[in-house]
Amino acid sequence: MRCLHCDAIYLPDQVSYYCPSCELDGALDLVYDYAELSRGFVQGVQSSDYFDMWRYTSVLPTSLEFTPHLHTGGSPLYKLKHSGPGRVFIKDDSRNPSGSLKDRASALAVALAAEMGVKTIAAASTGNAAAALACMSAGSGIRCVIFAPTSAAREKLAQIRAYGAEVVEVEGGYDEAFAACHAACKEHGWYNRSTGINSYMSEGKKTVAFEICEQMQWRVPDRIFVPVGNGCIVGAVYKGFHELMLMGITERMPKIMGVQASGSDFMYRAWKAGDGPHAPQALPSATSASSISVALPRDRIKALRAVEASGGEYVVVNDAQIFQAILDLARSGGVFAEPGAAAAYAGLRQWGALQPDETAVVLVTGSGLKDIGGLLGSGVLDAAKSPLRQHA
Repeated sequence: MRCLHCDAIYLPDQVSYYCPSCELDGALDLVYDYAELSRGFVQGVQSSDYFDMWRYTSVLPTSLEFTPHLHTGGSPLYKLKHSGPGRVFIKDDSRNPSGSLKDRASALAVALAAEMGVKTIAAASTGNAAAALACMSAGSGIRCVIFAPTSAAREKLAQIRAYGAEVVEVEGGYDEAFAACHAACKEHGWYNRSTGINSYMSEGKKTVAFEICEQMQWRVPDRIFVPVGNGCIVGAVYKGFHELMLMGITERMPKIMGVQASGSDFMYRAWKAGDGPHAPQALPSATSASSISVALPRDRIKALRAVEASGGEYVVVNDAQIFQAILDLARSGGVFAEPGAAAAYAGLRQWGALQPDETAVVLVTGSGLKDIGGLLGSGVLDAAKSPLRQHA
């Protein structure tokens, strides 16, 4: 385990899940013996009986003995019909058990907690990570405590409670919920699954990159558009594709395109300024796309590395573009995305046309059923109504 902030190196049994020197300012990277893993990796993956995230256990920090029983990962990759040049695919991770890509990280978190004999696991979340953790914890015998901002979508809060998790509502936004969760975990000795403090969460999420590549017959797309809030998903996508290169499975990286809401654009400003992940001022978040509404991304080191090291870009889109993208994606491809997830498709459209020989993947990270209120409140459905036809 190597800290990307201070460069300290630890063995896994020397630290918990964050750098003891840097804590919230650092970010641990798990490093494997890629030369050893490369031998038989593809054959091992293809010998698995199930198409899910656990077919990549050789590059994950746990064993199959402790994994939750729910089928996680193995989401479909669709080719989207579109009028422009190039080819566009949709990776629909809304098909996971709780309806979001965050199930990949939460499944790993519960597996690690079970392996350690942990009794209580907690997370701060605007909804998706919390619902995922509550889902994966259900029936495990592990107590689940969620710190959620009062502004979280009511659908997500209902989902969390339905799974039996305890919910602590925190005044403010994600950043306040994160601080409350971090303090409670330190005080009570709970396992903290929160993005940006638990470096293992990137490991679960990186499996989406392995799947995309495998579904494309081990070919790499030219670009992948990823919604960015806290930064963990975009950082994990980079790590997954980079590990495939390190193992010699692929020969190049896709250009990773991070997409942020214009009202929550910390990473975009950091990338544009070029002064590193800690330089920009954290501004109050102002976007209706709740799952990417974050003033200070906690995984900003990995999020900036993902775009810079892959030769990608950060793109910003406004809320109107995001809600329009929900409709366009649903009507052209049958995939119903929540606002934060639809931002990735809005980012593709904002960025511009692909070259005729380019292939892009749009990563849909959450189901539209998770934030019906946001869609209804946006007015985009009313604006899209067609007059009734008169029939003789």
